[in-house]
Amino acid sequence: MKGEKLRSLSFFLSPMIAMVGIFYLIPLVFTVYISFTKMRNWNTEKYLSEIVGLYNYQRLFHMFQHDPMIRAILLTTVVFVGITLLINVFGGLLLALGTFFINESSASSIRLLWLLPRMSPIAVYSLVWYYFFHGSDIGTLNSILLKLGVVSEPIPWGQITPWGVWSIIIFVNGLVGVSFGMIVFTSALNQIPRELVIAARVDGASAWQISRKILIPMLKWHFLYVLTWQFLSLLTTYPHLFLLVEWDLVNRDYGTTLALYVFNTAFGRGEQDQGLAAAAAVLLSIIGIMGGYVTLKVLQFERMIHEPRGDVE
Repeated sequence: MKGEKLRSLSFFLSPMIAMVGIFYLIPLVFTVYISFTKMRNWNTEKYLSEIVGLYNYQRLFHMFQHDPMIRAILLTTVVFVGITLLINVFGGLLLALGTFFINESSASSIRLLWLLPRMSPIAVYSLVWYYFFHGSDIGTLNSILLKLGVVSEPIPWGQITPWGVWSIIIFVNGLVGVSFGMIVFTSALNQIPRELVIAARVDGASAWQISRKILIPMLKWHFLYVLTWQFLSLLTTYPHLFLLVEWDLVNRDYGTTLALYVFNTAFGRGEQDQGLAAAAAVLLSIIGIMGGYVTLKVLQFERMIHEPRGDVE
């Protein structure tokens, strides 16, 4: 019986295992290999077979220690991932809980509104916020503040301080990420028997008490999934950041995360240094693996996957 179950499981998992191997493991192995070469400007004939050991990693850590730009990029990565992760997870949870207690028509309209940023093309969505936060009087925010007399001259929001830059990139990415958590948590809430909520209502429980005592405890799996997925996603995301930096809306140093640094180093203008970019990408992968492992440990993933014990006679 166990052999049949294993064969069936292997059969259904084989397509996913193949996809992981082709689209993740093979590129990861190739990235690790490139990190031990002096690959530049995609000149594979000259550099791909020239192994230089830990040279790129030594360069990278030297830059971490002595290059202010790299230190700014690391700080930006920590602030961006940390704050946006909290917004995405808890914002999605609050939206799901909030729309759970209202009529379905209004709830659907609110969910659709929050899905618009995710459904919009990245360039169009980023362009909207480019004009909103623009540092001149053509910027929507500056225009409103000037007309209200709050400020006397336009404010370059994305250039003044690191927190000004971080506020913009966190806001722009947070609006997109919240919708993902909302969808997952809403789907989970809809699977909870309504009888539990009705019984609690009859006993006089408020929406907050129902959420805290009944709904949230039943969302442990989904909370773990959203938290882990969003952490790994934010750690490696860069499209919105790339456009905001390229359009000079935000300061380049404090608007660049480690993921965007990897992309710019490998594919950016001027000399492209794939060896250094690969070393940074390997470091990013290690951070992702360690962060995912810590998340699973803290949220007690192993306890959640244990088979329930049967009655002992």
